[in-house]
Amino acid sequence: MLRRGLVTWVSRLALALVVVCCCLSLLYTLACSPWSDEAQVLLPRANGPTGKEGFQALLQEREEQHRHYVNSLKKQISQLKEALQERSEQLRSMQDSRERAAGVSPVDLLDGTSEWSHADLQEFFRSQLNRAEVHQGTKLPSEYAVVPFESFTLQKVYQLEMGLTRHPEEKPVRKDRRDELSETIEMALQVLNSPREGSNLLPHKAYSTADFVEGISRTEKDKGTLYELTFRRDQSHEFRRLLFFRPFGPLMKVKNEKVDTAYTLINIIVPLAKRADKFRQFMHNFREVCIRRDGRVHLTVVYFGKDQVSEVKGILENTSKEINFRNFTLIQLNEEFSRGRGLDVGARAWKGNNILLFFCDVDIYFTSDFLNSCRLNAQPGEGYITGFLSLFYQVIKKDTGFWRDFGFGMTCQYRSDFINIGGFDVDIKGWGGEDVHLYRKYLHSNLLVVRAPSRSLFHLWHEKRCEDELPPEQYKMCMQSKAMNEASHSQLGMLFFRHEIEAHLRKQKHRAAGKKA
Repeated sequence: MLRRGLVTWVSRLALALVVVCCCLSLLYTLACSPWSDEAQVLLPRANGPTGKEGFQALLQEREEQHRHYVNSLKKQISQLKEALQERSEQLRSMQDSRERAAGVSPVDLLDGTSEWSHADLQEFFRSQLNRAEVHQGTKLPSEYAVVPFESFTLQKVYQLEMGLTRHPEEKPVRKDRRDELSETIEMALQVLNSPREGSNLLPHKAYSTADFVEGISRTEKDKGTLYELTFRRDQSHEFRRLLFFRPFGPLMKVKNEKVDTAYTLINIIVPLAKRADKFRQFMHNFREVCIRRDGRVHLTVVYFGKDQVSEVKGILENTSKEINFRNFTLIQLNEEFSRGRGLDVGARAWKGNNILLFFCDVDIYFTSDFLNSCRLNAQPGEGYITGFLSLFYQVIKKDTGFWRDFGFGMTCQYRSDFINIGGFDVDIKGWGGEDVHLYRKYLHSNLLVVRAPSRSLFHLWHEKRCEDELPPEQYKMCMQSKAMNEASHSQLGMLFFRHEIEAHLRKQKHRAAGKKA
């Protein structure tokens, strides 16, 4: 009886241990396996297999879910790696674009050595916008570094840098300037009269040029042009302001050529009447620059009248003997002086091949650097119209000279181009006007005109006389030139107010003496 009870107790204990082990195994499997998306625990189905078979099916199903989960994680990791690689390539491309936009000029864009995509150009233009003074200012060393704005209306432009016209306000004369401002205003009207972004509704007010109040613009030459335009709304105190930026594109190589000026001869033509002392000074510089240093020039002197002609001949002959120089021609005209006539005769007198002409005056001083500029900037089909410094004294400073930007008389051009456009107006007598007429002939032709200042060309000061025989227009031009040629604006002011200045100095001296006493 005791043995039977013991066996029964052991059997029950063993069964209890088996049940406990199964429960622990099931709990371990559920706890250590990943959850499904629905976070549901899979238990044996009510009508499914039970016991050992049920648990084996359950384990197989959980193992299958685990395998799917692992595969999903591997796929996600692979996708993340691909996205990371793509993003890295995008960042690298953007960095390269920024480096090219900021530091490397794509000068070889046209010849295929540098391939710029549309995205690269867009990134370059965005970098130009970010570099420009649009959203915030830039620290500048002084007021001289400021790029000033111009203001404009539909008809006028108001500018601090007045240029050749000397007018603080002017109508845009240059076609590119007119087209630039017209395009900007038209673009602003198109934006104002278009539906807002994210809406198909048109604005309640139709804007026109009559609503344009004013605009301001300025150009940073290495970045682009900023435009700010203001339009009036219905209410007098309400306005619409628009900002546009025209970015400058990357540099594009147009030409890369060798220029050899070793055999380019310049025929320097000088019209002259009297003024033998000035001609002697001119020849002193001519000897040093043209004969000793350069050696590729011919001098043509067209002399009007007989007075002092023997002195001029003597100066040329002495130069020829002393330094063995024979590349000169002296043409004498027994008629009234006319600068245009003299230059025209001198240019047509040349009988050799097509030659480079330099129209010069006797009171012009130049260096060998200018002769190189003349050869480099003037080509057949291109005229070089220089702007030169007019000096009050032999020192280049603020108050000792000015750019003679209204003078067009010192020019370099090939003889064939000069003949083809018709040369000078020889009916103009005396001083002035002939250079403007010739300049306009070049502008009205298809020839390329290079108008640029030369740092190596100077007009030496001399007393200017305006003859009574000049027509009113020429006399006015002569007097204006005389006024500009006498002294700088500040120096003329000091002379004009010298009595007030002297009185002020006397008062200061008297006060100083009183304090000492």
